[in-house]
Amino acid sequence: MEGLDLKQMSAMVDIIAEEKGLPRETVLSVIEQAIAAAWRKDNGERDMNVRAVLNTNTGEADVYVAREVIEDDLAYNPATEVPLKEAGSGAKIGDIVEEKHLVTGFGRVAAQTAKQVVIQRLREAENDAVLAEFEDKVGTIVTGVIARVEPKIVRIDLGRASGIMPRSEQIDGEYYTVGSRIKVYVKNIEKSDRGAQLILSRGSAEFIECLFRQEVPEIESGTVEIKGIAREAGRRTKIAVTSNVPGVDPVGTFVGGRGVRVGAVMNEIGDKEKIDIITWSDNPSEYIREALSPAEINKVEIDGKKATVLVSEEMQSIAIGKQGQNVRLASKLTGYDIDIELVKATTKKKKKNVEDSLLSALEEAED
Repeated sequence: MEGLDLKQMSAMVDIIAEEKGLPRETVLSVIEQAIAAAWRKDNGERDMNVRAVLNTNTGEADVYVAREVIEDDLAYNPATEVPLKEAGSGAKIGDIVEEKHLVTGFGRVAAQTAKQVVIQRLREAENDAVLAEFEDKVGTIVTGVIARVEPKIVRIDLGRASGIMPRSEQIDGEYYTVGSRIKVYVKNIEKSDRGAQLILSRGSAEFIECLFRQEVPEIESGTVEIKGIAREAGRRTKIAVTSNVPGVDPVGTFVGGRGVRVGAVMNEIGDKEKIDIITWSDNPSEYIREALSPAEINKVEIDGKKATVLVSEEMQSIAIGKQGQNVRLASKLTGYDIDIELVKATTKKKKKNVEDSLLSALEEAED
């Protein structure tokens, strides 16, 4: 057949299925859709309901055109409808009848249409297969190989599938080298007209949580729990933890003996990023104090979702942090809008008291 060899296509079904990692039935369906599209191009109309059946043993194909049976003498669309008197014996109004056509050949344009349909449908089928395979991996860490580094995204090969890591999901200051193995968090699967796209991350708070889950088995057992994470990837992370078992130190559990557990996480994300592990509290004032560590807090005043934190002058810069990072992360972690203020000075009053004491002592000595 001109431009489209059905026998060759029949022989290729199993080969394509194995190469693409797709079920044989899926590949066969794709080829049958292509045959139907090619036949419609040569012999039918655009809105015709056409299906094809390919016999992979003989390499022959039949095409079936479906039409709805309508009442005689009504205006009708020949592409989708057929009058009752032409529908054949036993047909009733409203039935769907099929007209069989033997495929004998295709023109050059129709053959090209068939090839385009095969390419497009196979790509869609592959994307659907990736979607099905990775749906249960969303929210987990997988290992891949960096395939390409572009200005805005990093493309990562995950085996049968590939994913992208946008700039917003990268660790600030981290360098990516083609061919390097890398751990990434499967954030989600974006669906579009072009198919499914895996979105990967190393810069998310969820990536940190998954890393700790790998290092701290007590999380799985429910002994300790992560209550919240605030992160600026490549700079600093604050993680609030709690214990559900009396006597268990949650912070110590996450740090590990000689810092081995938190050290393993830092080895993965890079030592430029600092990790503060704090104790979560259901008391907002205590939680905010912990979140602002290592600063020492004098007082916390809460009004709705706003917190005014009073600190001494020497603690002000520590509480705020470099470029406001400490207070910004603490605010994100606790959910409170935190305002750092200096505690009112009482040095003059203290000085006066000292002077009064000295005068009293001198007066007593004179007496």
